[in-house]
Amino acid sequence: MNVSFRQLRLFLALAETGTVSGAARVMHVTQPTASMQLREITEAVGLPLYELIARRIHLTDAGVELAKGLTRGYLRLAVVSTAQYFIPRLLGSLCASHPNIDVALQVLNRDGVLARMRENQDDLYIMSMPPTDIALEDRVFMSNPLVVIAPLNHRMVARKTIALRDLREDLFILRERGSGTRMAVDAHFKGAKFKPAVRLELGSNEAIREAVAAGLGVSVVSAHALGPNPKTQHRVTVLPVEGFPVPSQWHIVWHKGKRLSPVAQVFGRHLETQARGLR
Repeated sequence: MNVSFRQLRLFLALAETGTVSGAARVMHVTQPTASMQLREITEAVGLPLYELIARRIHLTDAGVELAKGLTRGYLRLAVVSTAQYFIPRLLGSLCASHPNIDVALQVLNRDGVLARMRENQDDLYIMSMPPTDIALEDRVFMSNPLVVIAPLNHRMVARKTIALRDLREDLFILRERGSGTRMAVDAHFKGAKFKPAVRLELGSNEAIREAVAAGLGVSVVSAHALGPNPKTQHRVTVLPVEGFPVPSQWHIVWHKGKRLSPVAQVFGRHLETQARGLR
């Protein structure tokens, strides 16, 4: 079923108001537009969802099931650890509009998410580097820029531009091997023919931020892990290194051929819509 989040909300408004005109008013569209979109939903589902009796809409059994699925249900979601900086906000806005939806959220490193994915334990997965050996449906929903961070007293904080080779004397604190961030960073360094002097490999962005702030070295992390003011929040600064930010992307994926529940479909559409405000 390929139905937009707004179309699903329109169908829910139809179920609540009992009329096409009422649903149109709720969604702030014209009645002809509402009628057209409701026909598209019916065609996408492949079953009659409602019928008109005595000038009032009555949901069919399939329509009742769809409406129930949109207002209550269970979503299983597994995300890599860096996604924890924005996923709660997106889940919060979803649950605010669908208070009867229950969410089971697993926050793990990439290997942990992959293990759950191979066992098909969740509805949806969010990561920056999806595997290539599993048949997946894949949607990019947001950018994930990777930046170089350093302690506030780093010798180059006043520079407007920094060549990557100028960091060859610095010690690097990087994410563990196998993480999406580390894979992207290693690929970038290899392409630039730069070999970092790695002092530490750590399994969390929090540990990396603290180590950098303490003067143990520099690092490359997702900009999402820093917040709007890294200097005051985490006592680190972003260095203007040439070739950075390294472009990366956030993906929402699920097994190819998997039939997503209405709740999972709503969340997928909600994610794509709401993430535009977090870029």
